Amino acid sequence: MNSDVVKRRIAAASLLALSPALLYTSYLAVKRAGLAVLYRPVPPSSGKILRDVVYWEGSENKKHRLDLFIPEETNWPVFVFVHGGSLDSGDKCLRVCGADLYGNIGRFYASRGIGVAVINYRLQPEVTWREQVQDVACATHWIQSNVAQFGGDSSRIFIGGHSAGAHLTTRIALDPKPLAEFDLSPAIIKGVVAVSGAAFDLTDDETYKLGRNLSLYEARFRCGDPSEEWRRVASPLFFAHPGAPPFLIIYAAGETKALQRQSQLLHAELREKQVQSELLVVPGQNHCRMGLTLSRADKKTAPAILDFIRQKQYVQSTEEFLTEAC
Repeated sequence: MNSDVVKRRIAAASLLALSPALLYTSYLAVKRAGLAVLYRPVPPSSGKILRDVVYWEGSENKKHRLDLFIPEETNWPVFVFVHGGSLDSGDKCLRVCGADLYGNIGRFYASRGIGVAVINYRLQPEVTWREQVQDVACATHWIQSNVAQFGGDSSRIFIGGHSAGAHLTTRIALDPKPLAEFDLSPAIIKGVVAVSGAAFDLTDDETYKLGRNLSLYEARFRCGDPSEEWRRVASPLFFAHPGAPPFLIIYAAGETKALQRQSQLLHAELREKQVQSELLVVPGQNHCRMGLTLSRADKKTAPAILDFIRQKQYVQSTEEFLTEAC
């Protein structure tokens, strides 16, 4: 037998002989090495960080908490950020192999003069998507009511999120009912940043032909509805209307075609309704890695978000203009 073949077989047998613990340790080492390339920790700035602020008055639920990252300056705009996790997982304090994913986002923008509120929300199956939207609306209400006392400008609120977080923030920006429950209007929102979002249009059959699992969405959004109307009712896209806040929609070139289509559909519908919408496709990334690019000045995502907030923070909405004109 060829000596090279023998060597390869011996090497393969040696690998198979490794204990599961050793294999797992090797896997973690590779994962950490990959993360080290993608994750750039942002050091704490001279601004303050308030941890676990209760945004739902009287609630003892740990998911009704937010972390507020306060810039050194005053009169800053604020970015309400909502984590992803397929609506049934995730947390504002998520760490991946030691990397402080969402805290890093807070520190990144705060160090550039933009306050950040990284929020938690209740997860399924404890609640339905309706209560999750309510949580995001309540957190936004808390920011609007309280941020001024920490040096922020309550008239310059931006909201956004990654994956499921993009879905939830899009909903409260387009559907007036969630914020109306707290005596607010979507007009308080200066802009929306939807990163790698999903389920914007649950009625789109082409999305399922491209590989998305309808039963997965049904488990998240049907909520016992015997009709097929649940698809339309749960889709933020159908609430797009003239005068809605401007959007920055971002997705990775390496995401599935089905997820890319959902962002494209939202962008097209907003444009159809004369809502300002910018669409950015980020090369060299996939769905998961997009979260890491949100705090990287050398990647396309973070600079685009910074530019969007800086450009839109003083732009008057149609509703504000009409209110002042009257």
